[in-house]
Amino acid sequence: MKLVIQRVKNAQVEVENKIVSRINQGFLVLLGVTHEDTTDTADYLVKKLCNLRVFSDENDKMNLNVKDVNGELLIVSQFTLYADCSQGNRPSFTGAAKPDMANELYEYFCDQCAKNGINVKKGIFGADMKVNLLNDGPVTIVIEK
Repeated sequence: MKLVIQRVKNAQVEVENKIVSRINQGFLVLLGVTHEDTTDTADYLVKKLCNLRVFSDENDKMNLNVKDVNGELLIVSQFTLYADCSQGNRPSFTGAAKPDMANELYEYFCDQCAKNGINVKKGIFGADMKVNLLNDGPVTIVIEK
């Protein structure tokens, strides 16, 4: 499982010209699932994400997590995080989990984040989404397990 985490001032997802999710301060999380991932993998990454200290404290040090700043999460499934570009110019996506498995772990991941007391919004799994964000920093972190 791979997370691309972007600290944002705000972010939103559009599907068919309609805003389906929107957050203010928090994280936009692009989540990729591979074949070997399990709920244990998701649990590990949920803990990392929810406790990641990259928001500024009163001394302007990255010392606060998303819960400390009453931030929100916008979690978007993105199988292209497992693109393999080592051969030729057209990426292979064979490293990404099949849709049924990926969606199950995506939903599990989102549910576990919400159980941490964080407002969680989602994209629409498998949809053609337009993601807009105002990156804060910019701060972008990649975590993989």
